[in-house]
Amino acid sequence: MRTNQQTTLKAPATLHGIGVHSGNPVAVTLKPAPANHGIAFLRTSVPTGNDRLIKAHHACVSATELCTVIGDIETGAVATIEHLMSALYGLGVDNVLVEIDGPEMPILDGSARPFVEAIDAVGTVTCSALRRWIKVLRPVRVEHDRAFAELRPIDRGFRLDVEIDFESPVIGRSRKAMDLTPASYRREIAPARTFGMMRDVERYWKAGFALGASLENTVAVGENAVVNPEGLRYADEFVRHKFLDAVGDLALAGLPLQGAYRSYCGGHRLNVGVLTQLFADRANYAIVEAQGTRRETVLAEFGAGLGIAAFAVDL
Repeated sequence: MRTNQQTTLKAPATLHGIGVHSGNPVAVTLKPAPANHGIAFLRTSVPTGNDRLIKAHHACVSATELCTVIGDIETGAVATIEHLMSALYGLGVDNVLVEIDGPEMPILDGSARPFVEAIDAVGTVTCSALRRWIKVLRPVRVEHDRAFAELRPIDRGFRLDVEIDFESPVIGRSRKAMDLTPASYRREIAPARTFGMMRDVERYWKAGFALGASLENTVAVGENAVVNPEGLRYADEFVRHKFLDAVGDLALAGLPLQGAYRSYCGGHRLNVGVLTQLFADRANYAIVEAQGTRRETVLAEFGAGLGIAAFAVDL
């Protein structure tokens, strides 16, 4: 059960690893933050010598190819933020400063579980302010070829329904739908790992991607079987990881969502795109406090008319 108060961490939590695309070592520290701070990334060790503070918000997204990137490459960006954002949203953590000394979040084991374990190890504490939600008032939908993503109103909570459909017989077609709670997230979503096709590896390498990918952090899919000797953590781990990514991308709304999300063959591009569509019209949503009875008309509106800096085809 989520508290009606905003939350933050009791103490800092530090993790070390490598970036799945860059292959470079990186350290990240999750720090407590005050009420109404939200999630923000402090990018240190920027080549210009100036630290860069980047809000975890859909309007700050600069790329969605293979991973979600916020910030500007020239002045400081952070890539592959979706697993951490997913863990924070899944556990109901509202306010955190993420200090990172490189351009890409560590991939760790390819899932959100290490972030969940780090958060659980330090614990959370309530803030003085009430939690606020973005309540979906009208259905919104984005499409790309046969793929789509949509948000629609529901009476309470946040429900996701994610479906994938791959030509690979190893992955195939599957669907995962459930109400998002900290308990269900920990049990059913957080351990699901990222995955990739073995036949695509050389192409990714030539394009400068997946330089840090290995069987330690990625489910490798061959022509007829999973290559990893330990196999899958769930029979439907692939769709669960897509669910995990969707939670992380939708966390870029800036506040928790009250609504239902549905996607078919979606990815980072559509996950972020449906937020842009939601905030394109103020009539699509309201901001409500924890009791859910009053529209917060005095609050600044998010993102009306703001676009995403770049869309790239999901590979």
